[in-house]
Amino acid sequence: MAAISASLVKELRERTGLGMMECKKALTEADGDIDRAIEDLRKNSGLKAAKKAGRTAAEGAVLTRVADDGSYGVMLEINSETDFVSRDDNFKGFAEKVLAKVFESKSEDVAAVMADGMEETREQLVQKIGENISVRRAAVIDAPAGGVVGEYVHGGRIGVLVQLTGGSAEVAKDVAMHVAAINPAVARPGDMPQEQLDNEKAIILAQPDMAGKPEQIAEKMVQGRLKKYLAENSLTEQPFVKDPNTTVADYVKAGGGEVLGFTRFEVGEGIEKEEVDFAKEVMEQARRS
Repeated sequence: MAAISASLVKELRERTGLGMMECKKALTEADGDIDRAIEDLRKNSGLKAAKKAGRTAAEGAVLTRVADDGSYGVMLEINSETDFVSRDDNFKGFAEKVLAKVFESKSEDVAAVMADGMEETREQLVQKIGENISVRRAAVIDAPAGGVVGEYVHGGRIGVLVQLTGGSAEVAKDVAMHVAAINPAVARPGDMPQEQLDNEKAIILAQPDMAGKPEQIAEKMVQGRLKKYLAENSLTEQPFVKDPNTTVADYVKAGGGEVLGFTRFEVGEGIEKEEVDFAKEVMEQARRS
């Protein structure tokens, strides 16, 4: 059985709002798997969807650039080991050069972009600042015929590109800001993967208030909750952040367009970085000396 660390319990508490002992028990039963623990808690107690992990596991920057005519846009994530380096002018200059390469080549193949004269520049920067720099990923988004691509970057850490059929760059930027703030799972309800819907249905069926319900009534309840789930997690159905009285779809429609899709990058998402207790490290070193 996996050891349950205090930091793991703390993260589950932050994501669910539940008590320490309940979180520790759930993690123990899930053998330390936090996502499985959340699923079990949702099944057993009707817990609503948990927050996403709040900590970012790597530093760096996200950059975007859109063609003047809005016909396409690109986005790039470059990682550094510390936030201090990500704010350094040398790092920023390098990031802009890589972004320009991606924009010119319209290529998402990071290895190919770096092979075109940028890898040597990266190595020189690493030698200069004494910290590893990694060009992690790139995205290239084309606008549909008659449509537009919009961009938004928040604090250099969250970047979004949005595709609209019709509309304007201003409307697309507003939608990109919404995506940066709310982080929807998909653009439209029909885009939700069936596997995700099946998983959500299983969670709903396992909740206490579903027990003993006749099959027909249970199915109606499931469909109602799935509809709500889709509305909450689909960009087009969400209340627009600038005007909660209208949905994103209606806001875009009023601007002469329709949402086609979006891509969102957040610095460090999906990367695990070791948490270091520097005070403890220094104390242990002092004891050994």
